[in-house]
This record gives sequence, structure tokens and C-alpha cells, in this order.
Amino acid sequence: MLRGLLSRSALQARKRAVVKTLCYRLFMVTITVVVAWVVVGDAGDALNIGIVTNLLKTGTYYLYERTWDHITWGVSESGSGTR
Repeated sequence: MLRGLLSRSALQARKRAVVKTLCYRLFMVTITVVVAWVVVGDAGDALNIGIVTNLLKTGTYYLYERTWDHITWGVSESGSGTR
């Protein structure tokens, strides 16, 4: 059973990660728009809030990840990370 989970090629795993990421972001945009709609009472404004906040969150996360690329704490010499 575990063999099937661990034997996927890297390309399949990457595709799966991209699809999961896009699905997750769509889900988060939907939640943000619904909450904004409840708060502001206007669907157009809510959609704008949802799109802008999620673009900002995505950009901020990218910068966050790039910053961590320069921090060596918790990374072993071989680059495989420590546990």
C-alpha cells in the first residue's frame, strides 16, 4: 500500500502539488470573498477584496520563502535539513 504512495515520479508529485496549491488558493479566495461580502454588503467590492488580498498574500509568501532561503538555521551541511 505504501509502495504506491512512494513510487510516484517527481514530475507527478510536482503536478499534484501545483494542482493542490491552485485548488487551495481558489478555496481561500472564495472564503475571503464570502466573508468580505457579509461585512461590506457589496458583491463587487467583496470580489475586489478577495482578489487583492490573495494576490498580496501570494506575493508576501513568495518573499517569505525567498528570505528563508538565505537563513541557514535548521539546515544540515548536506542540504537535506535536520529533524
